[in-house]
Amino acid sequence: MVITLTPELEKALAERAKRLGTTPESLALNSLRERFVPVNTTPAQGTMADFLADYIGILHSTDYIKGGAQMSEDSGKKFTAILLKKHQRRRK
Repeated sequence: MVITLTPELEKALAERAKRLGTTPESLALNSLRERFVPVNTTPAQGTMADFLADYIGILHSTDYIKGGAQMSEDSGKKFTAILLKKHQRRRK
């Protein structure tokens, strides 16, 4: 298939391709592909947890800190205290 572009469209395509660091041909093909070729919407096999299974693990803080780190307890209060300390340091 051959598509004849108007001079105005050819100029716009060339300028955009230059700004994007690509060729006018590649830009035109990618634009047409995005517009007319449906994206495969079939979900990948498995879940995100399955995909990340080799990278996910459990760490028990009791293995490292006696009684555990208890990092999830009072996290809002701890965060507020940190922000207040930062604010006070800036005011000095």
